[in-house]
Amino acid sequence: MSDLTKNVQPLQDFDWEEFENGTSASISKEELDKAYDETLNKVADHQVVDGKVISFDKKEVVVNIGYKSDGIIPASEFRYNPDLKIGDTVEVYVESAEDKKGQLLLSHKKARMSKSWDRVNAALEAEEVVQGFIKCRTKGGMIVDVFGIEAFLPGSQIDVHPIRDYDQFVGKTMEFKIVKINQEFRNVVVSHKALIEQELEAQKKEIIGRLEKGQILEGTVKNITTYGVFVDLGGVDGLIHITDLSWGRVDDPHKVVELDQKINVVILDFDDEKRRIALGLKQLTPHPWDALDADLKVGDHVTGKVVVIADYGAFVEVQPGVEGLIHVSEMSWSQHLRSAQEFLKVGDDVEAVILTLDRDERKMSLGIKQLREDPWENIEAKYPVGSKHTAKVRNFTNFGVFVELEEGVDGLIHISDLSWTKKVKHPSEFTQVGAEIEVIVLDIDKENRRLSLGHKQLEDNPWDVFEEKYTVGSIHEGKITELLEKGAVIALDENVEGFATPKHLQKEDGSQAQAGETLPFKVIEFNKDSKRIILSHSRTFEDPAREEKKAAAKKAAPRAKKEEAPKIENVAASTTLGDIDVLAELKAKMEKGE
Repeated sequence: MSDLTKNVQPLQDFDWEEFENGTSASISKEELDKAYDETLNKVADHQVVDGKVISFDKKEVVVNIGYKSDGIIPASEFRYNPDLKIGDTVEVYVESAEDKKGQLLLSHKKARMSKSWDRVNAALEAEEVVQGFIKCRTKGGMIVDVFGIEAFLPGSQIDVHPIRDYDQFVGKTMEFKIVKINQEFRNVVVSHKALIEQELEAQKKEIIGRLEKGQILEGTVKNITTYGVFVDLGGVDGLIHITDLSWGRVDDPHKVVELDQKINVVILDFDDEKRRIALGLKQLTPHPWDALDADLKVGDHVTGKVVVIADYGAFVEVQPGVEGLIHVSEMSWSQHLRSAQEFLKVGDDVEAVILTLDRDERKMSLGIKQLREDPWENIEAKYPVGSKHTAKVRNFTNFGVFVELEEGVDGLIHISDLSWTKKVKHPSEFTQVGAEIEVIVLDIDKENRRLSLGHKQLEDNPWDVFEEKYTVGSIHEGKITELLEKGAVIALDENVEGFATPKHLQKEDGSQAQAGETLPFKVIEFNKDSKRIILSHSRTFEDPAREEKKAAAKKAAPRAKKEEAPKIENVAASTTLGDIDVLAELKAKMEKGE
């Protein structure tokens, strides 16, 4: 007898009699199925139950929930949990106990979602670290699956370092901290950066505690902005302001450092809590002013490039980190202060003369007009009194015109020296800014660097001729060009103007002369010194009438004297010529027999 046979023992409760009689065969299949079913879990549709992972591959996960068949769940529903293994207990949602094929339908995603909102809120309150699967990119960040809810991960919350490539995180499972929930819209915001910061906080405190001004540390360029460079000092960030990158002018920090570059920096300053740390890079090298040529002095010529320009002047870099200012007043001998942009632009290479040099204050002022001769040094030789020139109109005032003969040489034409004949109320009536005008030098004021100029003096004084032509009493034809409250301006020949008061504008028919009318005018006053001609139209017809009256009065005077002769008592002697004529006519009629 074998050992196997020895170990075989009959069942204690087996009914051999029933087996021999065949009565056990009377148990129905239905009863056996019922007994079998009672050994399995009762599963209802649309409920959440626990299941055990019994196998999985890249596509499917097989889960046993104690039912007569196992459920198959897509592996994509477990992407948030890359550590899934056989034997793990997972929550599943029963879609249907049996489909058309008799298959148990389960969903892990729906099971998670059924309790996800409660889990998310509990995680926020407990500051719990949760796992999430980064599904895709979105505007400003990423979409993360947390408990089946799509949460938002802002780009700034992915890491403590700025992220330049978001796509590298898509498809990854990471730990997150829930930082914000909008209950109304059921929005969830998560952060991975918050977890890193927690880890770095202890490290940061240790680093901050050792910081000292003047300390030199190695750091990594973390971010480059228009105003400076952020450097990671090992969990603590510091800023190198753009002015502390180089002793020279820096318009773009990218030209000095690169991202992720390791550099040495010096601590310049920090606040009481050492949260804001100011760093310097240029301070690790000697100041360029200390290396400036010791023999350089005022009056020397230097060359450089314009690095900054403003209205008041231009900064020229003589050597890296050493700059001089050319004030706009040192750019031209002209007395008219203009904008520096009219003379120079950024990037220009210029030669200049050192005007002041202060090594202690590290300041230098330069000039470029000194490279040219001052035109006022020999002004009397170049622009003697009486010489004629062509000038350019620069601007007007109520009393005259400022003109420029050349760069730095200005002059004034007084309004009274513009024309011999035309009465100019404002220079804009005579010329315009930017126009050229012929002038003659009348006077030189070297101390104030100003010339007195004239324009009318280019011609002879026509008033010498007018004095003979427009004598008092002479009559000339004139046109009324302007009516004023006190009278009218009348244009005469040779572009000369006269003036007539309202009472002298009355016409013979009693009406008043109007603008535009051409009428005869009589000169009633001529003043050569004040260049004034007073005219009258009414006197052209009033004076002849007056003269005619005078003449008539003179004629009537002798007859009046004869009538005043002594009376003759003799009737015949007192007969008038009229009486004689009547008698003669009467005698003739008698002779004819009438």
